[in-house]
Amino acid sequence: MNQSYILKKKPIYKTDEEVELIRQSCLLVSKALSHVASVIRPGVTGAKIDREAEELIRDHGAIPGFKGLYGFPATLCISINEGVVHGVPSTYEFQDGDIVSVDCGSYMNEFYGDAAYTFALGDVNEETMELLRVTKTALYKGIENAVVGKRVGDISYAIQDYCERENRYGVVRELVGHGVGKKLHEAPEVPNFGKRGRGPVLKNGLVIAIEPMVNLGNKEVRQSNDGHTIISKDKTPSAHYEHTVAVRKGKADILSNHTQVEENIKNNANVKEVSIKN
Repeated sequence: MNQSYILKKKPIYKTDEEVELIRQSCLLVSKALSHVASVIRPGVTGAKIDREAEELIRDHGAIPGFKGLYGFPATLCISINEGVVHGVPSTYEFQDGDIVSVDCGSYMNEFYGDAAYTFALGDVNEETMELLRVTKTALYKGIENAVVGKRVGDISYAIQDYCERENRYGVVRELVGHGVGKKLHEAPEVPNFGKRGRGPVLKNGLVIAIEPMVNLGNKEVRQSNDGHTIISKDKTPSAHYEHTVAVRKGKADILSNHTQVEENIKNNANVKEVSIKN
């Protein structure tokens, strides 16, 4: 999320009960993304899957977390190919070879949930598939550092080092992860770049969204004419994966869940699986 959206306030630590309420919202987001995984294919439009995701969320007694926020008009952020984040669903029919980032939020029981997944449709070229694999792997490298006693900079460094030093991709600077709670965007900011040992200390009960946004080319981005969609400036493909996690001792608690998303991808011949690299 754009850093200007996050108020410079102190982090809000959640009780175990509040973490469970956030988990419920995150699992509903995961359910919506799982539905997307089962229906997305070339020829389908973003507008269609957006309508279906909104219906699913409302059917579960929640409301879409993004719709109306900062003037955003839809339930899903759908960002295609060079789209980094905040893409507005449209009547564009997905094409064979497209990559489609789908970011979803929900609001239920006074707490938000947030998660994202990038889908590879049809015959996506190997260069772009590798970008997806690296970005997805970077998400989990960041999560490994979301533990009590470390700092936000340890998460940031793990993502940047893997994506930029090891793989020579461009990590977006203008958009960051964030705290999650009664507001969708809380302190602290969680950049995907930074130095180890810097930033706020991670304490038990902090809930954050970790979301690498990585370009195949350089790190520069710009806003498109719709006032929402962020695209890579050089128009190379961009990938985005996101989980909401609770900071705990020893190991982060991942509140969102991509398991069913990935099971549905396996059963959808129109979508390529994206594996985590060893």
